[in-house]
Parts: sequence; structure tokens; C-alpha cells
Amino acid sequence: MKHKNLILILAILIISIIYIIQPYTSSKNAYMDDIKNEIIRFHVKANSDIEEDQSLKLKIRDKILKETQTELENSESIHQTKAIMEDNLDNIKSIAEEVIEDEGKDYSVDVYLGKKDFPTKKYGNVVFPAGEYETLQVTIGEGKGQNWWCVMFPPLCFVEMRHGNAANVEEGLKEVLSEDEVGVLLAEKASPIILKSKILEVVEKTKVYIADRIAQSK
Repeated sequence: MKHKNLILILAILIISIIYIIQPYTSSKNAYMDDIKNEIIRFHVKANSDIEEDQSLKLKIRDKILKETQTELENSESIHQTKAIMEDNLDNIKSIAEEVIEDEGKDYSVDVYLGKKDFPTKKYGNVVFPAGEYETLQVTIGEGKGQNWWCVMFPPLCFVEMRHGNAANVEEGLKEVLSEDEVGVLLAEKASPIILKSKILEVVEKTKVYIADRIAQSK
């Protein structure tokens, strides 16, 4: 009889945890899908991690942002930003090639605009979840070095360029995302703690329940 009670209690515990996690993850995933569809990322991949290749990557980044700032910083929609990028792919490649030549290198340049898969990344005070994002990616040479990235839409790249860091990310995102969506990104780094807290709460309640059942069975 005691074994049956224990099995019943364990089943209740498992079901309770699933009951807590399932709606939390479902609603969160729905928000994440919406968020990813409202973002365009810009990545520059260095040829390697040696100092001069990393320095070259940043020079290319600066020149591309400077040359495209007038059009992209004033974009009012993700569709407008994507259209501007599509019209300027050859120009962006030429800009990168010009910097490479000025630095005395002969690396090739690949410019890609489309969906790319990325791991979870922190940007300023928010965390962008892993998944596919619309991305402008400039790959220098073999592209085996660390990459630099920013958010091109909303045009946070230019905020970062002016301040030297990803400043005011939260406010910039609120221009295209809802308060709830921005809240999800802000909570992303704390979500494991929140989830753990909820699970521990269920475990503690279950312990009390088990103790009561044992006392009743004596």
C-alpha cells in the first residue's frame, strides 16, 4: 500500500512540474517567434583570430556602417531595411574589398543576406534567443575568426557606433516590439532562475503532502 502511495505521489509531482513548465514555454516560444521576425542582424566574420585580422574586421565594420548610415538609420520598417540591403549588396562588398586592399591584404569577401541560425547571444541588456534571424553577413577570407554583430533593424548598430557599446537597446527595441516582447528578452537571462523557483515550490508542497500521507498511514 505504501508503495502505491509513493508512486501516486511521484506521479502527482511530475504532472505538476509539467503543468507549470508547459504553458510557460509555449507562451514564451510564441513571443520568441514574433521577435525573430522583427529583427535583422548584421554580422562581420574575421578571417582568423589573430590581432591584425580582428582589427581589419572592425575597420570593415566601421566603413560599412558609415557608408550605409544615411539610408539605414532612417528606415521605418524591417521591409524597408531589407530592401535597402538588397540594393546595396554589391556596394557593401566593394566597401569591404576597398578596406582590405588599403590594408595590404588579398582576402576574398562574401556578402550574404538571408536567414542564418545563431546561438543565444547577449546584446546590451537583453538576450536574443537561439534560432534563425534575417541576417546581413560579411565574411572576410576564410571567416574562421570571431565575429562582431549588431542589430541592423531596429537600427541599433548606429546607436552602438556612436556610443561605443550597445546602449539603449531596450528603448530601441520598443520602437518595433511590444512591451511584453521586450520583457521576454529582458527576462531571458533570468528565466532559468524563475523556472527553478517554481519547480522548487512544487517540490516543497509535495514534501508536505508526503509527510501528511505518511502520518495518516501510521
